[in-house]
Amino acid sequence: MHIEPGIVNGAKIVLSYATASGAALFTLKYARAELRRRGLSSLMGRSAIATALVFSFFEILPHYPVGVSEVHLILGSTLFLLFGAAPAAIGLAAGLLLQGMFFAPFDLPQYGMNVTTLLVPLFALQVIASKVIAPHTPYVDLKYRQALTLSTAYQGGIVSWVAFWALYGHGFTIENLLSIGSFGLAYMAVILIEPLVDVMVLAAAKSARGMSRTGLFDTRLTSAK
Repeated sequence: MHIEPGIVNGAKIVLSYATASGAALFTLKYARAELRRRGLSSLMGRSAIATALVFSFFEILPHYPVGVSEVHLILGSTLFLLFGAAPAAIGLAAGLLLQGMFFAPFDLPQYGMNVTTLLVPLFALQVIASKVIAPHTPYVDLKYRQALTLSTAYQGGIVSWVAFWALYGHGFTIENLLSIGSFGLAYMAVILIEPLVDVMVLAAAKSARGMSRTGLFDTRLTSAK
């Protein structure tokens, strides 16, 4: 979902600084709640693992430029289920920054747009999860339908933000609309794959129910609390 350079230029890019700042404030809010709940070491450990995974996803997994952006297998809902909202948000932001600093400096001017596109759907995902998952249900007990709902919500949020940035930058031209449409259609493959990954990861976690007590995973992963 890396926004292509040139999609938003000049003074318009200032908006991305504002939206990224808002996403950062929400991340700090959730991180503070995690600090009170499980302490600094757990938050840092989960965030570090999430960062390493995100960096690996961006660098190792296949990704293809399509239309106004790139199609990535980001596994945002997987990160959320394994580590919680705050560590997942920190991991997405930090992993994206590391990739830009060391391997894709041409993406750094778009960092505000890209981090907004990744984090805002993640925060929406937490709200949606509270609606589709019954209270006191461990994540390892989720059904495929629930995993599909979470993945679709997250990926749909990404497509929506990419479309917003493209329309904001280049307007409602036929060429731009076709480019947005081709990206959205290509992203359907991600929506089909990610729930399967979630179910497989959760099945593996279910066989080791004590793993959340290590502090390196979200307590809700294997516990009803």
